[in-house]
Amino acid sequence: MVPAPGDSRVPTKILAQLAGEAGSVTRKRIGLKAMARVPVREHVEVQNLAGERIGEVTSGLLGPTIDQPIAMAYVPPALGTLGTQVNAMVRGKPVTMEVVAMPFVPTNYFRG
Repeated sequence: MVPAPGDSRVPTKILAQLAGEAGSVTRKRIGLKAMARVPVREHVEVQNLAGERIGEVTSGLLGPTIDQPIAMAYVPPALGTLGTQVNAMVRGKPVTMEVVAMPFVPTNYFRG
């Protein structure tokens, strides 16, 4: 259910975000998959390919189901498109990562 405009129970900031107004959303949570077998942990800096800081990893681990390092991070919405490559700075070295869809593994349960 989408709240109606003018609904006093919903703050105007949330209504602006739901409407997609420019500048209302400053960061986006994305899924990342590492191109190398280097685990990326929380609080690691995320940079664009030019070396500028764009965000931070919130959590990361070696995904047991896909056997690859995966992570989630917050970045500006423009850099959150699928297929975008970014660098995670692990111990001062860049690890190339790709923005992927979440969940990382499709669900396989039966909805009967």
